[in-house]
Amino acid sequence: MSDYPLFSVLGIEIEYMLVDRDTLAVQPKSDLILNMLAGEQVNQVALGEIAASNELVLHVLELKNNGPKPAHPTVASQFQQTILQLQPLLQQHNLQLLPTGAHPWMNPLTETMRWPHGDNAIYKQYDAIFNCQGHGWSNLQSMHVNLPFANDDEFCKLHNTVRLLLPLLPALAASSPLLEGKTTGLLDSRLHFYGKNQQKIPSISGELIPEFIHSQAEYEHVILAPMYRDISTLDPDGILQYEWLNSRSAIAKFESMAVEIRILDSQECVNADIAIAHAIHAILKSWLDRSEFHLEKIHPTKPLKMIYEQAIKDGFAVPIEDGELLAQWQLPRRTMTLRDVWSMLIERVSTELDKTSQLALEHMLRHGNLSERILRACNQDLSKASMTRVYRQLGDCLLNNQLFHAS
Repeated sequence: MSDYPLFSVLGIEIEYMLVDRDTLAVQPKSDLILNMLAGEQVNQVALGEIAASNELVLHVLELKNNGPKPAHPTVASQFQQTILQLQPLLQQHNLQLLPTGAHPWMNPLTETMRWPHGDNAIYKQYDAIFNCQGHGWSNLQSMHVNLPFANDDEFCKLHNTVRLLLPLLPALAASSPLLEGKTTGLLDSRLHFYGKNQQKIPSISGELIPEFIHSQAEYEHVILAPMYRDISTLDPDGILQYEWLNSRSAIAKFESMAVEIRILDSQECVNADIAIAHAIHAILKSWLDRSEFHLEKIHPTKPLKMIYEQAIKDGFAVPIEDGELLAQWQLPRRTMTLRDVWSMLIERVSTELDKTSQLALEHMLRHGNLSERILRACNQDLSKASMTRVYRQLGDCLLNNQLFHAS
């Protein structure tokens, strides 16, 4: 049993790039920063209400709740205070944090440096099996949202409700339109590569949208057991055979009694990230409070994945014509775009959101997701100077906790 019933708390993790303050080139120095903060080499250090930790690659630093917290506006100020607290140390080493889901010109084949310290056996095994130098491993910064459940019944309700929301998320959270100095034709390039980075063993990510399940036992049988079996010949010592190997867009974490949503690109500032997390929390709660129709009539995975893939490419512009799915989203059965869908869902839960989150979400709906605003700011000029100008502005947005305007 968990101490945290449905929707009582949130766990939020946000990844940032460490870059050179002058050039914005990635800098593999997360171990240096963590060492300086803790006084010894560690994977994680508590900084009051927020903890800082490492990731697979050395140019990424993750900030996360130091323990689950209620969905409250103070969470945003706690993250922002930590970002400001880190500034003197970062400046001492000519570093800064850079937001968004992917670095716009990093070359992952030549600039990737893997974390070499604690838990290195896990990262080394991943690298041996999958070669972790591509964009899907070394150039992807995300926000993870962890939602609690207290028992098997709550787990099934939460998991199967999250499953319906997942196809909508790239439209709102995309922030990775550029890779290696070029547009990719996708608004969420990070997710495109995320979905391909473990194709060697397809059962690890499945169809990305997780299967509808009826119990923890069924989840373990249908999702976890096949991937453990399929990787066992490449991982004979069982280094990777844990629930976190699962790379679907949302995964069950039974050890911490939470469902983790993994497909949100990091935004330009804390207020934007927290607004998205709070919208997810409020919409899921609203769906379960209003009806359990979506739990009684299973929507197949294939059409959910199709919308998810369209949203990665076209964001808010994707048309939705599936009346059955719209009904499961508790919306009118009429053709609408993902922008319409998000507008209606956010409007319905607006009274559950703090003013700062409301304004951030309105900004995204009115001016576009962050990828659209980045492309508009570049104005078809993808020179190094132009990209540096735009991403320097994004770095300022993070420092000042301000939304990005593509002026």
